[in-house]
Amino acid sequence: MSALSPRDFESLGARLVRGQGDLGLNAALLHALLDQLPVRCTIVGRDLRYRFANQAFLDAMGLRLAQVLDQPARAVLGEAVFSTYLPAAERVFAGEALRWRGWIDYGSAHTRYFEQHLIPYASGGGEIDAMLAFGRDITDLEQRDAELAATTRALSTTEALKSAIVDHALAALVSTDAEGRIVEFNPAAEAMFGLRRALVLGHSVEEVIIPPQHRAAHHAGMARLAAGEPARLLGRRMEMTALRADGREFPVEMVLWRTEVGGSSYYTASMVDLSARQEAEREIERQREALRQSEKLSAMGSLLAGVAHELNNPLAIVLGRATLLEEKTGAYPELQQDAQRIRDAAERCGRIVKTFLNMARARPGARTAVSLNELVRAAADLLSYTWRSHGLQLELLLAEDLPRVLADADQIGQLVLNLMVNAQQALSQQEGPRRVQVGTGLEALRPGRAPRVWLRVADNGPGVPESARTRLFEPFFTTKSEGLGTGLGLAVSRALAREHGGELQLEPHGPLGGASFRLSLPLTGQAEVMAPSLEPASAAPPAARARVLVVDDEPEIAELARAMLEAAGYSVALAHSGRSALERLAEQAFDAVVSDLRMPDMDGAALWRALGEQYPALRRRVLFVTGDTLSPGAQQFLEQTECPALDKPFTKAELLAKLAQLLS
Repeated sequence: MSALSPRDFESLGARLVRGQGDLGLNAALLHALLDQLPVRCTIVGRDLRYRFANQAFLDAMGLRLAQVLDQPARAVLGEAVFSTYLPAAERVFAGEALRWRGWIDYGSAHTRYFEQHLIPYASGGGEIDAMLAFGRDITDLEQRDAELAATTRALSTTEALKSAIVDHALAALVSTDAEGRIVEFNPAAEAMFGLRRALVLGHSVEEVIIPPQHRAAHHAGMARLAAGEPARLLGRRMEMTALRADGREFPVEMVLWRTEVGGSSYYTASMVDLSARQEAEREIERQREALRQSEKLSAMGSLLAGVAHELNNPLAIVLGRATLLEEKTGAYPELQQDAQRIRDAAERCGRIVKTFLNMARARPGARTAVSLNELVRAAADLLSYTWRSHGLQLELLLAEDLPRVLADADQIGQLVLNLMVNAQQALSQQEGPRRVQVGTGLEALRPGRAPRVWLRVADNGPGVPESARTRLFEPFFTTKSEGLGTGLGLAVSRALAREHGGELQLEPHGPLGGASFRLSLPLTGQAEVMAPSLEPASAAPPAARARVLVVDDEPEIAELARAMLEAAGYSVALAHSGRSALERLAEQAFDAVVSDLRMPDMDGAALWRALGEQYPALRRRVLFVTGDTLSPGAQQFLEQTECPALDKPFTKAELLAKLAQLLS
């Protein structure tokens, strides 16, 4: 079939303007408008040959009009795309209008995410003889980027089909003449602004959709254009406010362009309502803040209760110095030295209280370049008399030229002091030599891991019983004698280490035969971000194509995870229980699963076991998200399965880093 003739365009233009103005001029304006739209428009006949294609489609495909008209869709699109296109076309020619979203790969072009529309058309009410298709590129919207791109493919061959392209456009299209009078107002604009087309044609666009405070600037801009001055806004993607019929203002994204027809200028604005997107962004931020506040409130009781426990460490020093003052009857300088030491210990108590208050207020401490060796020496100095009086031998094995870490000196200093006091208390009932060894060093560099320093506090005491190892970092769990602790010191210390992007662990075997705790910290003070994987490309699909199933019984958490992952290019599906997750897996293949650990119906552990039976390859690509990693059951499960875990609340960077590591 041949392309549309000039007479067809004139007839279409006369129909669209409903008899107003010069028919040829308005038809030419519509033709120019269709070619200027940043969307793809095509028409395919029942014989699956192209009968019309606009300039956007030709540019995207890298073809000329002569290479498309009357050509089979199979030859233009390629075999791969056509094979997915054919079943849909058959349904449309059977009378069904289709709409869907999905990834489309045109071979040499980039893979993009489209919203597709296919509409059947029957001329004269008879048999369907053509199909109109258009689609909108919503890749950026799916990735929550700032820009929204609309790409439309429409199949159109007659005057009525060309009119349908404008009438079914997803964006609001408003065209004006050089004086700012509206000459076109499509159905999307009617829905967006709440105005009927017939009521606005011929009226000034200033009075109809521009808020009062912006009208003067608009009028001045039109005057500059009329005077021949350079255009400032044409072709630019802009965000601004518009006015609805009820007087409410709302945000829009607009692209404005000019069309010259018959020696006269016309201006067309393509607008997208940003209200839903901005509200979604605000809601996501509210959810993040709600999660932060929820975690803070749940932890506040433990943190404040832990103040008393943490004060036991410096107060033990205060008590030791006070005892020394009672015993001493020597010269004044010695008493002065003892008083100075007591003051130092009291100042340490004050800093501990301040640290916990800062944590309760979710306010980060002051981080500076800190020498881990200096913190060890300061703690050793504070404990020196107490250790000597109790017969403890301290051995410092500090690496020379150890790089400084970006950390809060009070928090990490308190962590080091806590480990050393724990070693002292562990040796309180030890017979024979009592030894404590404190060492530091720089970890060997490994691919995909940030440079880190380490600190080890080891003693020759009885060690930690095997039955207590899995619970050692639980809040309120302690192996000490009654009155020596509340069971919060190690839990708080691990929290401080992780806040700095590091980790605190009990080592399986200590160098002195007793307990050995190892602290590791990245030099940057931040949670490490994995470097690009050195594995072969086949080890994990690219983010733009990787399919992730998010399983969480909390809808807000699930939606938050989906927004984060889709912004990075992942294709995401949701399930709200382990059983619904298995149902989704039976319908579609996924590359990874991000699952909550604690859920009703079927929890994360049961889901993991079911994956091992039904989808063995997926069992090693499960990331658990939980706020319960300190509970005995959760900790034991994660250690036994070696599954990675992410503590709630989490940041986007932490989630993406964990998932990238899992997929690689």
